[in-house]
Order: sequence, then structure tokens, then C-alpha cells
Amino acid sequence: MFTDLADFHQWLAQRHEANEYRVTPAPLNRLDGWAADPVTGDLHHSSGRFFAVHGLDVTGSQREVGHWQQPIINQPEHGVLGILVKEFDGVPHCLLQAKMEPGNVNTLQLSPTVQATRSNYTRVHRGRAVPYLELFIARGRGRPLADALQSEQGSWFLAKRNRNVIIRIDDDIPVLDDFCWLSLDQIGHLLKVHDLVNMDTRTVLSHLPDALLPAGDRFRGTPAHPLPELLNWLTHHKTMDRTVRRAVPLAKTEGWRMTDEELRHEHDRYFRVIGVDVQAQNREVASWSQPMLAPCGEGVIAFVVRRIDGVPHVLVQARAEAGTPDGVEIAPTVQCSPGNYAHLATGLRPRYLDTVLSAPPRRILFDVVHSEEGGRFYHARNRYRAVEVPDDFRVDVPDGFHWATPGQLAQVNHYGGLLNVEVRNLLTCMGFIA
Repeated sequence: MFTDLADFHQWLAQRHEANEYRVTPAPLNRLDGWAADPVTGDLHHSSGRFFAVHGLDVTGSQREVGHWQQPIINQPEHGVLGILVKEFDGVPHCLLQAKMEPGNVNTLQLSPTVQATRSNYTRVHRGRAVPYLELFIARGRGRPLADALQSEQGSWFLAKRNRNVIIRIDDDIPVLDDFCWLSLDQIGHLLKVHDLVNMDTRTVLSHLPDALLPAGDRFRGTPAHPLPELLNWLTHHKTMDRTVRRAVPLAKTEGWRMTDEELRHEHDRYFRVIGVDVQAQNREVASWSQPMLAPCGEGVIAFVVRRIDGVPHVLVQARAEAGTPDGVEIAPTVQCSPGNYAHLATGLRPRYLDTVLSAPPRRILFDVVHSEEGGRFYHARNRYRAVEVPDDFRVDVPDGFHWATPGQLAQVNHYGGLLNVEVRNLLTCMGFIA
């Protein structure tokens, strides 16, 4: 535990110096253990595990563009994202780790107690065991505060889910070198720092009971629309969704160009698929190679917040992504990479994007750049923002949008599969730093 955050930052610097890390770009056709299928061009690991990169055709979408093709990561196995919680002198603390991921812009970020794919924790790589894993997969070792199967980024993953679990323990456990206990107030301060608290930690923290959240008062209040009305709206859009997804060979994905070095869009938009060689002496294996998805620009993920009868509400949308497991999920007001829309007509820009980008400073509740999942995405960063609009902002909104309180979203979040990962990340920011 740290008496102040200066001690934490000193500890983090020491952990960086204590281990050697190196991430080197590598051609896709020379990645150790990886190969392209000679017929389809799909990228696979020689073990048949971990993940693969396929092509996907998407039609019937109600998005700004109704049809497209793209590469997508196929990782059907469920991983474990788990945080241990323990009270010290009556104050809840979370056990987090300083973890290197090859896609992190700054090498080390704060990860959950356990962050592991099934291939990792079943040791397909023949490396070291995942610390503390048994506390999450063996029942009865602690008191569960939350446990839900949740989707990952639907624009880049095909039907990917991970278990988000929080376990409260009373027993003392050894704290390994790269791990530390942090209070919830300390985590709230660290969430204001760019690229420090990783995506997996943020999504798990969204499941904490609101009574534990430093800004938990934002989760309380009488909603303008009861919860059954919100669920009715979501179910309607799920049943009306006509999105059709079809696998296509990666080598023949329309608009994409494969070279020996990388896979990229013909207009240099969206993202690239690149290769990296990795060395990290404190990981379960000390070196490996892999493909990664590298976005071409920074994204914007934002809530429009309005008080209705004095109660804060956030504006959400019903949104289907290319790889969303259950079709439509509840998404933020704005979720996009603005550069991807620069070539489209003004009317096809994401709705409310200008509202969140042009907000005056006094209206911004929080504004922080966070990294996305560094195990699969290379230097992927999004600006997370919440903007409170004045009372003359229209309460009636287009059919694909709906007002909800943060408390309602937190309530449905515990059941899994209804909120996308971007909303869950914003909820964490609302609960800790808004």
C-alpha cells in the first residue's frame, strides 16, 4: 500500500527499471509460430490456439455505411479479467499489477489482478502459471462482488467475450513484485492520468457497487424512464437489427491490401494489421511474436450528460458492430474515430460528435486519453469524455438513442452482454472521476 501517489509513481518507475522489455516491428510473413493460410490468407498460430485474423463482410447495418469488409480478430475462447478487493483499516483496496503489453504506448499500465486468455492460463505457451488465478476460477475462495460475461471491442473482435469478476477476500495473501494494493480513491486519481489504468481494469471496475465508488452519487436518483422502458427500447433494436456477417478470405477482403510486411486499407484509413516480436522477462513466457491491429488515428468515446428533473442522465445509443456477439448493445452517445469519416458527406458524420468536441471547458466533466487492450491492439488510444449540456438541450432524441441514468446502466451491467465495453469504460470514469 502507498501512503501517497508519489510513492506509487516511484514504485511504478522501479518496476519498469527492474525488467527488460522490447517490442520490435516484424513482417507478417516472418512471425515465429504464425503463418498465412495458403488459400485464404487468414493468419493462424501453429498451435491452433490464441487467436486468428480473418476477413469479414458486413451488410444490412444501420450504421453510417451499410456495407463494408474488414479484417477482424477471431478469439473465441473466454478470458478472465479479475480484481481482488480487500479492506485495510476499513478502506477497500484493489490488487492491481504493473503489466507490460506489446501494444501499450508506455510499456507498463495498471492491469487487473488477473488478465489472461484461456490459452494463457491453460499454458498453451508452456510458460509460467498466472499468479492468483486460482482465486477466480476456484469457487469458495472469497466473496464474489460481481461476475459477468462481457463483450470486447466489437469493431475489432469477432464475438469476443471475457469474464469480468471481482472477488472480495479477507485472508492475507502474498503480494508479488509487480503487484500493489491501491485504494479506490487512489485509483480515481490515477484514472485522470493518460494511458495509465488499462482497459481491462476499467471494464472490471465498472462492476463495483455504486456505494463503493468515489463519485457514486451520480448513480443515484429517479430516472426519467423506468428500467423496463430502457430494456424494451434495447430489445426492440435487437430484434429489428438486420446486420448480416459473413466470413471472407483475408487475402480477398475488399479494400484491403496484403503485403509481406502488413495488411492495410487502400486509402490508409481505419487500421493496419502489423507484426511484432516481443521480449518481456517477467511475463509467463519471455519472448514471442504475434500480429496486432494498429488503428490509424485516435478515437472519441463520449457521453452527453443532461440533468432531467435534477438527476444526471446520459444519452446512449443502440449500436451493432461488425463483431458484436449479440448484435445490438448499449453504446455511448459518441463512439468513433473521426478521421474514418473525413471522406464522407457532412450528414454522415456521427450524430452528436460536434456537441462533444466543441463543448466549453466548464461543461466537460472529465476528459482523459486511455489506451485500449494492449495485448491485441498496437498504440490504440481513445479520448474518453463526458459533456454536461444545458437544460435547453432537447430531451426528445432520435429513435436509436435513449436517456438513462448511470445507476440504470450499472444495474443492467451486472448481468453481462447488454453494455458494450466503451460504455463500461465511461461508467468507470463517471463513478471515479466525474
